[in-house]
Amino acid sequence: MRMPLVIVLLFFLLGALVDVVICRAVFTRCRRGVTLWRQLALYSSIFFAVCLLAMVAWPKKSATDASFAILMWFLYVYLSVYISKFIFVLLYMIACVPMLWRRKSLSWLTYSGIGMALLTFGLMWWGALINKYNIEIKDVTYPNESLPPTFDGFTIVQLSDMHVGTYGTDTTYLHRLVEKVNSLGADAVVFTGDIVNRSTTELLPFVNTLSELKATFGVFSILGNHDYGDYHSWSSPEAKQQNMVLMRRLQSRMGWKMLNNESATIYAGNDSIVIIGVENIGDPPFPIYGNLDSAYPGDLADDAFKILLSHNPAHWTEDIADSPDKNIALTLSGHTHAMQIELFGLSPAVFRYKTWGGMYGDNDGHSLYVNIGIGEVGMPARIGATPEITLITLKR
Repeated sequence: MRMPLVIVLLFFLLGALVDVVICRAVFTRCRRGVTLWRQLALYSSIFFAVCLLAMVAWPKKSATDASFAILMWFLYVYLSVYISKFIFVLLYMIACVPMLWRRKSLSWLTYSGIGMALLTFGLMWWGALINKYNIEIKDVTYPNESLPPTFDGFTIVQLSDMHVGTYGTDTTYLHRLVEKVNSLGADAVVFTGDIVNRSTTELLPFVNTLSELKATFGVFSILGNHDYGDYHSWSSPEAKQQNMVLMRRLQSRMGWKMLNNESATIYAGNDSIVIIGVENIGDPPFPIYGNLDSAYPGDLADDAFKILLSHNPAHWTEDIADSPDKNIALTLSGHTHAMQIELFGLSPAVFRYKTWGGMYGDNDGHSLYVNIGIGEVGMPARIGATPEITLITLKR
């Protein structure tokens, strides 16, 4: 608990400092209504401090989905206000530097700070109220000379990270997603993990909707780190085990083929390709459930054209890339969400993951595509990082 308390104290101090600077800036320019401004500043500071304390003290694993969602919205309100305030204060303090030499402050920079703060606030709420529902279809062509001739032009739709618990029981968004996917007429659909947030019961309202996903050769899926129930407080190990039993049962009802350390072969004419699905394999602190050797009982170096579904792209980085003994042409992953922030092709995810979104390759013919996901978890917004359907066309 020490680290969270240190972080909370830091946020308190920064928030108080920001509020003091803003109050002084306002008071020096506006002599009327000073008492009212002081009251508003005091009450708003108390409100946001309570929001921050609630975020840290709330028992997250035992919280209901509804209460957890409310908590995330409180945190987001806090961040949208104080990040905007901090940007203003930073530019305002720079504008005041000439006053150290008894010169006038740079008023244009102060007004720029106001504009940047308002822009930041608006951008964050655009991400929370609008952009997180703006589904984007990304067309990706994957050429490989080893692709069997019959599969030239074979199309795969990749979906990832739905986190359906975020939507409660409202199927509107996912119904629109299914319609978009079906309109593409793909040969296969693959889902690369994190269908729920914490518990399989979140999936119950969406079974009928997701069962409408159609593809010529079917829908294949794997599990992500959120799908095991590790973020939920269970009454017993048996209850957690039943959670996984229900996950398999519901995906079967949806008509999805779960590949839990398994492989499936797709045949077309005299040719075939293999889809390998591993359970979650990732870097700490995420548990490792997957086993690539079990998922493909043959020789990974053989000539079969293989596509690997692995939720966390760190698996590709650490175990597939630059490994000539693993003849896996293409790996499809998700997990990163691009940290739900991407502007002008830049994302803070780059500081956490070497491979956070899009196509990557090595010198041994291994390729990786990272889908940045459909849903959101934690932060109830997508600031850029638009929800993604990936349409991959295999070409010789």
